Amino acid sequence: MSNTIIELKDVRKVYQMGKVEVQALKDVDLRIKKEEFVAIIGPSGSGKSTLLHMIGVLDRPTSGKIYLDGTNISKLNDSELARLRGKKIGFVFQFFNLYSTLTAQENIELPMLILECDKDEREIKTSKLLKTVGLEKRAEHLPSQLSGGERQRVAIARALANDPPLLLADEPTGNLDSKTGLEIMKFFDKLQEDEKVTIVMVTHESHIAEYAERIIYLKDGKIVEGG
Repeated sequence: MSNTIIELKDVRKVYQMGKVEVQALKDVDLRIKKEEFVAIIGPSGSGKSTLLHMIGVLDRPTSGKIYLDGTNISKLNDSELARLRGKKIGFVFQFFNLYSTLTAQENIELPMLILECDKDEREIKTSKLLKTVGLEKRAEHLPSQLSGGERQRVAIARALANDPPLLLADEPTGNLDSKTGLEIMKFFDKLQEDEKVTIVMVTHESHIAEYAERIIYLKDGKIVEGG
């Protein structure tokens, strides 16, 4: 059984901007092991977000191959890809992306509704996740009634709702003050240790990247170190 959860082979991504071709990724080879904590860092425009989109199979490469837990995604249609993504990957974003009219509990339940989990299972799992992120007393609060750190913890709980083996975080501390950002990173550290989840995080802050076991440096669409 392979210990690799995501593998990119000779991946290239080109965007057409009018008459101009922009090469966001250039011949990227990358292998990420199960239970690894990886940070992706690089200057603005280096291809960090594009690489995260490739790892999260949110987009298809222009050329090259991507394997998610052994499955070649190029052989899947859009609905198969969406289902695989829903089961295998959790996403955490800089701006939380919570539904403002739903409570913390309801936000966490959403991914389970999409995969048609039954009501009892949803309630048990949501209760456990609220406890995991230390928000069991805030379950009925709307996002507007929560602090930035609490909102990000709800977002993390939602990302874990379907027990994905891979958690992707795009600038998870970018919209938080320094103290709260460090608290979130300590939480990621504990989460990886306790739940054995693989974490891949994009950040532009070197002191945040240092929480990871491996740091991948990107420049001009290429991995220059750590790949």
